[in-house]
Amino acid sequence: MHGCISLLAQLSQHSLSHYLRSHYGDRTFEHLYRWNWFDTSLLIPYFAVMIVLASYGMHRYQLVYLYYKHRKNAATEPPQQFQQLPRVTIQLPIFNEQFVIDRLIEACCNLDYPRDLLEIQVLDDSTDETKEVARNLVEQYRQAGNPIVYIHREDRHGFKAGALDHGLKTAKGEFVAIFDADFVPPRDWLMQVIHHFAQPDVGMVQTRWTHLNRDYSFLTQVEAILLDGHFVLEHGGRSRADVFFNFNGTAGMWRRKAIEEAGGWQHDTLTEDTDLSYRAQLKGWRFKYLQHVECPAEVPIEMTAFKTQQARWAKGLIQTSKKILPRVFKSDVPFHTKIEAWYHLTANISYPLMVVLSTLLMPAMIIRFYQGWFQMLLIDVPLFMASTFSISSFYLVSQKELFPRSWYKTFLYLPFLMALGIGLTVTNTKAVMEALFGIQSSFKRTPKYRVQKRGEKSKAAKYRKRLGIVPWIELLIGCYFALTIWYAISNENYFTVPFLFIFVMGYWYTGLLSLLQGRFERWRSGANFEESSPKPYPVGV
Repeated sequence: MHGCISLLAQLSQHSLSHYLRSHYGDRTFEHLYRWNWFDTSLLIPYFAVMIVLASYGMHRYQLVYLYYKHRKNAATEPPQQFQQLPRVTIQLPIFNEQFVIDRLIEACCNLDYPRDLLEIQVLDDSTDETKEVARNLVEQYRQAGNPIVYIHREDRHGFKAGALDHGLKTAKGEFVAIFDADFVPPRDWLMQVIHHFAQPDVGMVQTRWTHLNRDYSFLTQVEAILLDGHFVLEHGGRSRADVFFNFNGTAGMWRRKAIEEAGGWQHDTLTEDTDLSYRAQLKGWRFKYLQHVECPAEVPIEMTAFKTQQARWAKGLIQTSKKILPRVFKSDVPFHTKIEAWYHLTANISYPLMVVLSTLLMPAMIIRFYQGWFQMLLIDVPLFMASTFSISSFYLVSQKELFPRSWYKTFLYLPFLMALGIGLTVTNTKAVMEALFGIQSSFKRTPKYRVQKRGEKSKAAKYRKRLGIVPWIELLIGCYFALTIWYAISNENYFTVPFLFIFVMGYWYTGLLSLLQGRFERWRSGANFEESSPKPYPVGV
């Protein structure tokens, strides 16, 4: 990297020195050239950030490569089965989930598994009406003959990890399945998963999330594509290549012994699932990912809910990287597993780097105004292709795998995929910096509203979060990039305009939707969308 930065600095110096000599002559050149060192001091961090971002972009290509290279390793049918089915405990950690808890309990009670070998724990930390709703539902299903119990905590110590650990103390199952409140496991889910544990070294099995409300709005369409990329290429590539990957906190099953040997559920990070996953794999437990086994769930319907979810994941992964990566690098796992763990757990460091890039972009454009097209093609295009185009190709491939007949429609969403990632920069940078500096925060749940159809009215106002100043900051940054576009057009630097426009769209999109989501919700609830003739590309939120 040092050599690349030196080359970039020399190229920027050469272009400016040529301009100074041609316009001011040799007499005044030495005096004016001193300013070039100031220019270089700005360009070096600018290109350094671009190179680091490009390296993370290149890693996406690596995941696609691993996915296809090791396709024969994809987990399908279990190689062996239990002669006698083991006892299973299903844990349902909930917190203020009154709109979805009945659907979850009904789905779990309908699972195809012997009643005498099944136990369902409703782990309720709620502080609102959900307590009474859940308690009554549990009693109703228990009287109907279902093996279900209600466990309520008052203190919420450890949040979700604390609830899971508390339930595990009284759990009877040798295996533990976990479902968040907005999930609806299919009737055959347990039977598709349990036999993979017939192999004694398997500690966890994760299944793929699908999306109940994918078609609710344009935002949910984009969110679904983002999650598909994670579950197809990240989980698929890592699991097939036999490197570490993580349990996603829900829609998966654990061998209880693996949890206990890894040190149990711990709540010093906000991604307790990833933390436990790495500790268990470092103990030698093998994980399996079943891409063909689906578990439907909801994606957030509001921008603030989506940003809350993403910020929690971003902060939690950085916290986990600080805790786990030293153990990973000291372990005797293969070097390529260590490198993959590094990229996995540190990926969100790209958000603070995006802030630095955003700050330096305008000065860099001014400094490089007199740079020739050849140098821009030599430097900027490869970095742009690595850091930006890799995102597009990554999600296109995932959609092609899931929807081979209609994946080309994803092209319409690509600008919004990149824009939404950029728009999350402010929120996620704050989360990452809190993690780096050890600032603790509570586990902020993602609200679930049980909204699946376009135009369906939600009860979003009940759990809607305060917006604060962040949306206004996003709008201001969007204005800054709009000014940058004006400067680029004024100076005929048309090459950068599409790239800059994505920044403007991203910051304005996230900022405006955060501010207007309440008004949008009221507008949408009165909209007249006909279910019989759904639009292929719904617009709205």
